[in-house]
Amino acid sequence: MQRTTAPLAQREYDLLIIGGGAFGAAAARDAALRGLRTVLLERNDFGGGASAECFKMVHGGIRYLQHADLPRLRGSCRERSALLRIAPHLVNPLPIAIPTYGRGRSGKAFLGTGARIYDLLTFDRNRGIRDADRKIGNTRLLSRSEVLQMFPHLQTPDLSGAVVFEDGQMYNAARLVLAFVKGAVAAGADVCNYAEAVRFLWSGNRVRGVRVRDQLTGDEFDVRARLTLNAAGPWADYLQNDAEHFGSPRRLPFSRDAYFIVERAPTSSHGIAIQGLSRDKDALLGRQTRHLFAAPWRDKTLIGVWHKLFPEFPDRAQVLPEEIEEWLAEINSVYPMLQLRPQEVSFAHCGLVPFGETATATELSFGKESRLIDHRHAHNVQGLVSLVGIRFTMARVDAARALDLLLKQAERAPPAPASDRIPLPGGDVENFASFQSAACRALPAGVTTESMQALLRNHGSSYRAVLDEGSNATVASIPGTSTLTAEIRYAVSQEMAVHLEDAVMRRTDLAAGSHPGRAALLATAAEMGRLLSWSAERLHQEIATTEHTLQRHLAHDSSSTPASGRTAPHATAGDASATASPNHGAMLAETTVRATA
Repeated sequence: MQRTTAPLAQREYDLLIIGGGAFGAAAARDAALRGLRTVLLERNDFGGGASAECFKMVHGGIRYLQHADLPRLRGSCRERSALLRIAPHLVNPLPIAIPTYGRGRSGKAFLGTGARIYDLLTFDRNRGIRDADRKIGNTRLLSRSEVLQMFPHLQTPDLSGAVVFEDGQMYNAARLVLAFVKGAVAAGADVCNYAEAVRFLWSGNRVRGVRVRDQLTGDEFDVRARLTLNAAGPWADYLQNDAEHFGSPRRLPFSRDAYFIVERAPTSSHGIAIQGLSRDKDALLGRQTRHLFAAPWRDKTLIGVWHKLFPEFPDRAQVLPEEIEEWLAEINSVYPMLQLRPQEVSFAHCGLVPFGETATATELSFGKESRLIDHRHAHNVQGLVSLVGIRFTMARVDAARALDLLLKQAERAPPAPASDRIPLPGGDVENFASFQSAACRALPAGVTTESMQALLRNHGSSYRAVLDEGSNATVASIPGTSTLTAEIRYAVSQEMAVHLEDAVMRRTDLAAGSHPGRAALLATAAEMGRLLSWSAERLHQEIATTEHTLQRHLAHDSSSTPASGRTAPHATAGDASATASPNHGAMLAETTVRATA
């Protein structure tokens, strides 16, 4: 996968897709598999927006049971199954325990009955999944003692046990987006990151492509296409700020969904649902408040999701330190024995997803489906459909829906491919545990078991191509991490990584849950600088920009935090004295989100 802009202006495409997040990438793969001449443009880096900021859960729809929304429940289950089939290296089942208390809506009988109804409604959830480790299990009930063994902080007199259901979890959300992008390229699509669509090209009232600005050079050129899909997510409305063609601008509500990662090793392989303090006004059944989910992810805990109406420009979305303190106060109030502290937070994420159209700053209304707009009916504009996705889980099927709608305007509409059965690049693995075991028995010189395991999770069956980028001299790890230098080389030569931030934040595990350490940044920048012929000034700028991004995520170097209590202050962006511990190879962990169970 090589970045080049020259061919983009030299041909007319059947389909142009704007936005290289999960929905745009899935659409590009689907369209290319249909045989359409397809081009995908992304204004920044692939997966660099809301998709990479998601909670990493692959939701199978159990939350929709309390809304009595069976179509969404069934649809989510199908898409969870699809991701478990086509990306076994990047998606795996995650058991989640819902603690039960007393009787009624919080009791084991009520919640267990609901979960077993979900089992019946999703009877075909493992169809086509051959790997037993990738199959979603049935509901299980835990006794009080079993729950306390896994979650000792739940010690309360009225705890009666727990109901366990299974959902899915992503190992690396950004690399899952990239896998869809690679799948599109493998099927014949052209793709380009840092290529911003600045305005539509018109022929009367028909969109015929876009004017593109190359964010690396500043050059502008036209990309022409018969049909256009605007899948730019929270940025989609801004491209339609054209009163002549779209009328008065109207931006529908978005939620800033935020969560954070803490420096606590999980006490169990199960996630846990904790009742928060906010309400889901749309729920017909279930508990009175929404849940926070704490899930193990690598060797840390991830906690969220908090929702906030966000009317500002999407680039301004971030989590503030004072919000972390507020959220910790909520967690500690409903889970008092946990006593989390701000110093333990190693990373904060936030992304924007559609809210319900009636949402206000004080009355939240959670979005239910992706926004799909046929502009023929909305604005009398031909050749354009907009898709604003709501949940990563639904990217593949919602992208297919958008294409089906758009292709009604085409001279020919090729049939939809079986994209839920075709493995993503790296995903052609029959049994992941056996695959991993075999690879770890034949470690190349200089590669640790830990590095190999991370390599296999990120690249799947393509891991040998990554190792081929190295040699005995360059396969060693980035200082203080388990990331291989070969991964940096591969990101540059084969995955369109053009900025330090691309490699650190999205192509590798370097910033997965914490600041990688100053030594790791410097080593990664030096390797990329050598490969891309960066000047000393460019090298300094790349490091400063990446440090700024890490600071916006409230990231601190977990390896420099004392093991006792994890109370060291956060490393600040640009602090040249921040160094990585030589032992920082541990795989990182993720924890919780707030969602309806």
